[in-house]
Amino acid sequence: MGETMQSAAINQDKIRKMPILIALLLSGFIGMFSETALNVALSVMMEVLKITPATAQWLTTAYLLTLGILVPISGLLLQRFTTRQLFIASLSFSIIGTALAAVAPSFEYLLVARVVQAMGTALLLPLLFNTILVLIPAEKRGAAMGMIGLVIMVAPAIGPTIAGLLIEHLSWHWIFWLSLPFLVIALIFGMIYMQNITEVTKLAIDWFSILLSTVGFGGVVFGFSSAGEEEGWSNPKVPIAIIVGLVSLVLFVWRQLTMKQPLMNLRVFKYPMFVVGLLMIFICMMVILSSMLILPLYLQNGQGFSAFKAGLMLLPGGLINGLMSPLMGRLFDKFGPKWLVIPGLAIVAATLWFFADINPASSVVFTIILHSALMIGVSMVFMPAQTNGINQLPLELYPHGTAIMNTLQQVAGAVGTALAISIMTAGSKSYLKGVANPEDPVHFIPAFTQGVQHAFIFATLLTLVGLVIAFFLKRVAVRHPQEGAMH
Repeated sequence: MGETMQSAAINQDKIRKMPILIALLLSGFIGMFSETALNVALSVMMEVLKITPATAQWLTTAYLLTLGILVPISGLLLQRFTTRQLFIASLSFSIIGTALAAVAPSFEYLLVARVVQAMGTALLLPLLFNTILVLIPAEKRGAAMGMIGLVIMVAPAIGPTIAGLLIEHLSWHWIFWLSLPFLVIALIFGMIYMQNITEVTKLAIDWFSILLSTVGFGGVVFGFSSAGEEEGWSNPKVPIAIIVGLVSLVLFVWRQLTMKQPLMNLRVFKYPMFVVGLLMIFICMMVILSSMLILPLYLQNGQGFSAFKAGLMLLPGGLINGLMSPLMGRLFDKFGPKWLVIPGLAIVAATLWFFADINPASSVVFTIILHSALMIGVSMVFMPAQTNGINQLPLELYPHGTAIMNTLQQVAGAVGTALAISIMTAGSKSYLKGVANPEDPVHFIPAFTQGVQHAFIFATLLTLVGLVIAFFLKRVAVRHPQEGAMH
């Protein structure tokens, strides 16, 4: 490991950081844009492709499932392949997947395209975070992670609005046609400027660990995602997939702890601030993704807004979140995580509590203000907790730390959305049980409203758990003597 650091230190002076970061951030932006833009298009695609909501959900589930399977092995890939090789492979998968989606004539064809796209994203996300960790000194890392936050959060903010416009005037295929040239530009830019920033080590591949990881993370994501379908938790495949997934994960953990060169180094869990940061991110992702699913659903089905109008209402909050990220990064560098994360979670909890009272009479202004406040709170939590956690790790554990954080984000997304949909459905059903004629369409909106309110109460309680954990946060001192040489 000493040799690796030494050679990395020698090369640092020759590395042009800005072009590398631009190539990665542009790729990340387009990846996030096409991921979230598709969510708004689902209702239109259900009509055009003649599919049910449960089938349409697989366009998102297959994406999450691919990430859940591939991201855990990214720590291994980051050590076995050069930065250039991984970047070119990532962009190639993204371009092929996007091109296939742009010409997709059927649901099955589009599903395959989404899986290929997700393969690109699964390589890109860990590469992006690991590159920041290697290139940027720890004391300036907050601002750099803030820039990632700006890119990653603005894309989902403008995605639904642009998608709404494209659907209204062209077709859903144009979501992918719009992304394609930008991905090609990012690839060309990266091929010219991307440099190798890490030393390649030919680690032995433990295929049994890869199998256990695939079945483990894949099973949990698949199980929870399936719980969001029409049959919900009563479908036998849900508990079976989750149990098989959890058993495989227990075996995976046991194997990693007994190996000299583990696929995923679980020594990261010996660092308490990494664990606290991981819990914060997990809760944050559950809250964000469940809210991002429930709110647009309610705006369109409960309040009767079009996809474009719903996207416009969510635009201010998304943009504020993106613009707040660099500011939060600078504040984190100056004051540490505690003074941002605790007030941030308090804002999120208060906002979700107000959202738990949403109804058909709620005004547009009420929704925009609350959503903006929610996004401000999230920006105060997400990046500071993540950066503080990673900062405590030694240099050789960076790839494993980022792989674990990115994997658990996908799992949190699947768990959060599945639980939110289940609670929403249960709330609606309990309302309909209390009325004389449940089939009467007049009861649809009040029942749907009660379900959405219950989902927001669940998100509020989840945030309060996060708030309690946040009091254990401590600022991590820049503790790696090697980093002076590195930068």
